[in-house]
Amino acid sequence: MVELVSFLNGLVWSPALIYLCLGVGLYFSIRGRFLQIRHFREMVRLMFKGRTDSAGITSFQALTMTLAGRVGTGNIAGVATAITFGGPGAIFWMWMVAFLGASSAFVESTLGQVYKEKLDGQYRGGPAFYIEKGLGLKWYAWIFAIVTIFACGLLLPGVQANSIASSVQTAFDISPNVTAAVLAVMIGLIIFGGITRIAHFTQVVVPFMALGYIIVACVIIMLNIEKLPEVIALILKSAFGMQAGFGAILGLAIMWGVKRGVYSNEAGQGTGPHASSAAAVSHPAKQGLVQAFSVYIDTLFVCSATA
Repeated sequence: MVELVSFLNGLVWSPALIYLCLGVGLYFSIRGRFLQIRHFREMVRLMFKGRTDSAGITSFQALTMTLAGRVGTGNIAGVATAITFGGPGAIFWMWMVAFLGASSAFVESTLGQVYKEKLDGQYRGGPAFYIEKGLGLKWYAWIFAIVTIFACGLLLPGVQANSIASSVQTAFDISPNVTAAVLAVMIGLIIFGGITRIAHFTQVVVPFMALGYIIVACVIIMLNIEKLPEVIALILKSAFGMQAGFGAILGLAIMWGVKRGVYSNEAGQGTGPHASSAAAVSHPAKQGLVQAFSVYIDTLFVCSATA
């Protein structure tokens, strides 16, 4: 199993992924005339100006649903891994992925809104919908849907649950089986209430979780504020190989920065549009802008606090 996972991991996280993520983000940024900068104020305004109806949720609820999956292991262990293998410069390339990835997040979430449908009284949408209806590739839409079920239903939650169980066992010596049972019951109570209950839960928990973490990190930074300029300088020098000790691992800094950045903010991964499609908005681009801002929250705020 380890050999199989390592082989598949090598294929998925190959240099091709790095060029693809940065390239697509740059392409959409240029085509959108760097909307992630031009419409920054609009992103913030739209985030809190949402409406809802019987079939959908608000923009803010959709935002917190996506952040619930993004703010977690990738922001803590992922950042530590990036620094360990890619040096401090990996953080700069995580910022770069976030900046360019904001345009990718805008495009995928806007498309999710454009091609969403009302099924069983609720809005449904995502990449499988716009791959089939926009590109006309039904077979590819099926492949994406099946892979997403395994990824979002089994593999990604498995990573999070394993991290929680390992941490609880280390801190309190509680068996991972007990933690798993508690998690399963708690999550079941939430998800079986449908998208509305998930949205109501995340809009309360996620802001508290993310803000609480950032505040604690900022307190630690303030207690060591005299070291902050040196830290920023180290990240920038390492990112471009200007420091002798990190010149040899410039490629690793880029590779690990992009890898952990994509894993953290999920921009272009195709998971964000599912929640975005459930939002009730007057124009598709509005939800796209809100989701673009979620990339900033995740990587520029939370990941930087960790770093």
